[in-house]
Amino acid sequence: MWALPTPGGPDDFPRLVNGAMASLDPSQGSSLAARTLWAIRWKVGELLGWDGPDAGHGSERPTIRDRLPADLRDAPSGPDALHVTSVYLTDDEWAAEIVNRTVHGIMHMGWVPDGTGGYRGQMAVLVKPNGLLGTGYMAAIRPLRHLIVYPPILRQMGRDWRTDAGAARNGLKANTTIRAASPEGGSAHHADV
Repeated sequence: MWALPTPGGPDDFPRLVNGAMASLDPSQGSSLAARTLWAIRWKVGELLGWDGPDAGHGSERPTIRDRLPADLRDAPSGPDALHVTSVYLTDDEWAAEIVNRTVHGIMHMGWVPDGTGGYRGQMAVLVKPNGLLGTGYMAAIRPLRHLIVYPPILRQMGRDWRTDAGAARNGLKANTTIRAASPEGGSAHHADV
């Protein structure tokens, strides 16, 4: 779990989800090492068929949505981003999942009081390896995730948050990409705002 560098007020959670998370693409981030690792991962996944629509563990792609209580299952889904599919979005929580041959992962973001009268984002990534391939894969990439991948993602998120906040204070429109799932549940739509 990470405390995100995104200080704000009680109503800033949509900005976090639609701005910082939906526009963040680690393969385009500032860290050459992280960009390289992401490029390698997606290329290997493409070549070995790890990420296609039938790439879940078993015959169907599982989803956590089926196990949610009705209020969350019926909530709006929010944006799809980062090779993940949004599961639900509330006023202060967003969950998205990725299912492939290696893992079934859930990314959960929350908007929590920071103890000083403000709020900040909080993120957890929960991963269940799929079989021996997933267990071996997750063990192999663990040091890379914690040393090379996550730190630049969090730094970029903080920079983007400060840039968007500065633009808003100066009456400028922040340059953000919002990705929202289509009403039919198909591919994501992209719009620059």
